[in-house]
Formats: sequence, C-alpha cells, structure tokens
Amino acid sequence: MNKNDIKLIFIVLLIVILLFSLSLLRKEANVANVYYENDLILKIDLNINNTYEVEGYNGKVVIEVLNNKIRVVEENSPYHLCSKQGFIDKSGESIICLPNKIIIELPNNELDTEVS
Repeated sequence: MNKNDIKLIFIVLLIVILLFSLSLLRKEANVANVYYENDLILKIDLNINNTYEVEGYNGKVVIEVLNNKIRVVEENSPYHLCSKQGFIDKSGESIICLPNKIIIELPNNELDTEVS
C-alpha cells in the first residue's frame, strides 16, 4: 500500500463521515405537501394521525400519517412502487408516485411550507 492509497482511503472515510453527520442533523418535518401534476392539493399536519385520500392519475391514492411519519398505503399502479417506499419523516425527503402523478414532499424549511 503506497501513500496515494492511504490518501484515497482517508478522503473516502472523511466523505462518508461527513455525509453521515449531515443525515443526523436533518430534523423531523411537521408538515407534508401533496402535489398532483405540480399543483399543491393538500397540506398535511404530521402531528395528527389520520388517513387521507387524494385523486391521482390512475385513481385514488391513500396516504397515512402515523407517529409523525407519512406513507402511501394504497394506490393504483402496476407495481405498487409508491406504497413500497414506506414511511418518511425527515425534512427534504419525498415520495414520488409517477404513475399517479402524486408527490408527497416534506419541506426543508419554514419558507417551503408557506403557500403563495
């Protein structure tokens, strides 16, 4: 192992540690924005456990909020990829359901939660 190999290993480890620490700093979101074809159709408070239904391109999409987390429970798409994504709860995360043209987004900051 030469000096270049050691430098490369050190740089890779540094990048991994940096990315891991950044992921730990992301805070939990309090609100979710639901979009249909880039139009905001629903704002969801993640502090309230509930089930919501929105109309997607292929039919209804059932969204569940449980313990400050959100997921797609049921939707009409060939492979059900939207419901297989599971829960999200950190700001900046999103569930993208392309067959239904539905996007669930957890905004990064307070400016993203305001509706213009």
